Amino acid sequence: MKLIFDKVSFECCRSVTRAYSTSFSTAVKMLAPAIRQDIYNIYGFVRLADEIVDSFHDYDKERLFALFEVDLDNALHNGISLNPVLNAFQHTVRQYNIPRGMIDAFMHSMKQDLVKKEYTTFAEYNEYIYGSADVVGLMCLKVFVNNDDARFEELKAPAMRLGSAFQKVNFLRDLKADLEGLERNYFPSLNLNEMNDATKKAIIDEIEDDLHEGYKGIVKLPAEAKFGVYTAYVYYKALLTKLKNTPPLEIKNKRIRVPDYQKVTLLAKCYLDYRFKFI
Repeated sequence: MKLIFDKVSFECCRSVTRAYSTSFSTAVKMLAPAIRQDIYNIYGFVRLADEIVDSFHDYDKERLFALFEVDLDNALHNGISLNPVLNAFQHTVRQYNIPRGMIDAFMHSMKQDLVKKEYTTFAEYNEYIYGSADVVGLMCLKVFVNNDDARFEELKAPAMRLGSAFQKVNFLRDLKADLEGLERNYFPSLNLNEMNDATKKAIIDEIEDDLHEGYKGIVKLPAEAKFGVYTAYVYYKALLTKLKNTPPLEIKNKRIRVPDYQKVTLLAKCYLDYRFKFI
């Protein structure tokens, strides 16, 4: 009767996605039904790991993460887990041959969040982003291309740049929460006490370059994935524009977001762009 448990596991990942990210959940709904569940499964896994290191402050996070690592290893080895999120994730890993190296890189970056507060070199910064964001984009790409290795290699570099862009936007948006709540600073070029228009511009320029390169891959995605990924891209580009137009002091003191009414307008634009083949 594992089919029933698998169904419950998949429903759990959909619930996790809806609860933690309305924007990402909306973007996933724009994917073809055949691949939608697997992206929920990937998101459920990465969100659960991220919550352990970011949110469970009243518990022994190191121990929780160590137990999660053991459960993950057993899930991948045995093809089943009593943790519904890991059970769903291992299903997607097996179906699309997601390399263990991608998963290990992600877990390594998450583990860094338990011990590391500041990234002082670009080598450390890039390694963290690779594990926390780039490989997540690559896991999704494995689903999007449906085990077409040639197409995966063609789209690998822009998928990584898009993952980097999304993560850097998150870093900039969450400066206040990361500094005050978690005592973290990811940008090696940024002294938060001296943040000004010039340092903000350097970060924004870097992100815009990543978005530009990432877009080159979006237009080459299979039809099943293009609309959903483009929707996420447009959301993040709008958020970056808002950050670009927000004074540095305001970014440091509050979380910047795109209002819901604007998201509806952006979704309509994405649909028209996709429907009339502008992408």
